[in-house]
Amino acid sequence: MIQKCKMALLLAVLVIAGSLLMPVNSLAQEVETKAKSAILVDAETGDILFQKEAELTLPPASMTKMMTEYLVMEAIEEGDISWDTTTQISDYPYSISANPSFSGVGLTQNKEYTVRALYEAMAINSDNATAIALAELIAGSEGEFVKMMNEKAAELGMEDYQFVNSTGLSNSDLGDNVPEGTSADDTNLMSAHAAATLAYHLVNDYPEALEISGTPTTQFDGQEIQNWNWMIPGMPGYLSDFGYEGVDGLKTGYTEMAGNTFTGTAKQDGQRLISVVMKTASREERFEETRKLFDYGFEQFETQELYATGYQMENSTSLPVTKGKENSVAIETGEALSTMVKEGEEDSYSIEYELEEEELTAPVESGQQVGQAKLVYDGELPDGNIVKENPNTVPVVTTSAVEKSNWFMLTLGGIGGFFGDLFTGAVDMVKGWF
Repeated sequence: MIQKCKMALLLAVLVIAGSLLMPVNSLAQEVETKAKSAILVDAETGDILFQKEAELTLPPASMTKMMTEYLVMEAIEEGDISWDTTTQISDYPYSISANPSFSGVGLTQNKEYTVRALYEAMAINSDNATAIALAELIAGSEGEFVKMMNEKAAELGMEDYQFVNSTGLSNSDLGDNVPEGTSADDTNLMSAHAAATLAYHLVNDYPEALEISGTPTTQFDGQEIQNWNWMIPGMPGYLSDFGYEGVDGLKTGYTEMAGNTFTGTAKQDGQRLISVVMKTASREERFEETRKLFDYGFEQFETQELYATGYQMENSTSLPVTKGKENSVAIETGEALSTMVKEGEEDSYSIEYELEEEELTAPVESGQQVGQAKLVYDGELPDGNIVKENPNTVPVVTTSAVEKSNWFMLTLGGIGGFFGDLFTGAVDMVKGWF
C-alpha cells in the first residue's frame, strides 16, 4: 500500500514538473477552422492575428452590402442625403422585392421610404431591393453606383475584389437589369482579406453602422424584421443559443455559389476584433467557426503597452544640432506604442527608429517631430496588416527647444572653422615634405 502511494506521489510530481518545464508558447493553443477562407484582425490596429487562405478570391454574397453601407454613410456625412431623405421604389428594385427567391421585406411602389428605413432593412434583414434603391438614390443608377464601389475599394486599399452590383447577388439573377458596364456572367468577388479591410474602415470611419447592424429585430413598414446575424446577444427564440458577448455586426451572406459567409465583429473589455469566414457549409457553421476565431482572439491576445511615451532608444537618445546654442537635443517617442500581443510572445517585439535627418539645424522646437518609431515583430504570427499605413508607429520628437545661436557666435564659429581648416591643410602640407 505504501509502495503504491509512493508511486502515485512520484507520478504527480513528474506531471507537475513537466507542466512547469513546458515552453510558454506551447500553452497558447492555435485555432483551426472548417471555412475555406478566413481571417481575424485587431479592429484598432488592423494587425492580422490569424489567417487561412485569406487572399483567395471568392463570391462574398451579401457581404457585398458592406460597401453599399459605407457609401450610404459617406453620402450622409458629405450632406448629399440624410437619414430623413425619402425616395420611391423604381421598377427594378420592385421586381427584385417581388421575387420570392430573394430575401426581401416586400416593398411597395408609389410610396415614400426614408433612407433610414431602407438602410435598416438592408443592414439588418439583408434585403436586396432596398440596397438597389439606395444605390439608385445616391448614383442615379446601379451601374454608376458600381463604379463608385470599385473606386472606393481602391481608395480604401482593398485588394482582390470585384464589385458588379450593390447586393451580392449574381448578375445572372438580375435578368434585364444587369448594371451597365458589367455582364450577366459577372459576380461580385472578394477575398477574406479584402472583406476585413472593408469592415475595418466601416467600423472605424462610421461606428454608427454598428448601432444598426447590432439590432436583433426592428419594425419595417408595419412588420417585424429579424437580423440574420444570430451571434448578436438577445436574438429571439432558439437563435439566442448562438449569441456571443460583444457581437454587434456585421454582415452575413449566402448564395449557392458563395456558400455561407460572415463578417463578424465583437468587442470585449475594450478590445474589438473583426473576423471573416467564407465558404462554410451551413448558416450554423459560419457562426460556429466565427466563435472559434473570437475565442482564440479574446483568450490568447490582449492589448499591451510595449513602449511608453517618452521612451528613448538605446544608442539613439539624441540628434546633433548645428547653428544652435546647444550642440545636440534629446529625442524620445511622442506617444506610447501598444498592440495586441499573443500570450507568451511579449519578448518578440522590438522598436526601430526611422529618422528624417541625421542632423538638425537650429532653431529646433520642443516636441518637433524628427522621425517615427515602429514596432518590429519577430515571431510566428501572420506577418501583415490589412491597412496600408502601419498603425504600429508613433512620432519621434525632441524633448526640448534649441535656440539659434546669435550672429556673433556664428561668425566666430565660422572664423574658427576657416582657420581650423587652414591649419589642418598646413599640417598636411608640412607632413608631405618629410
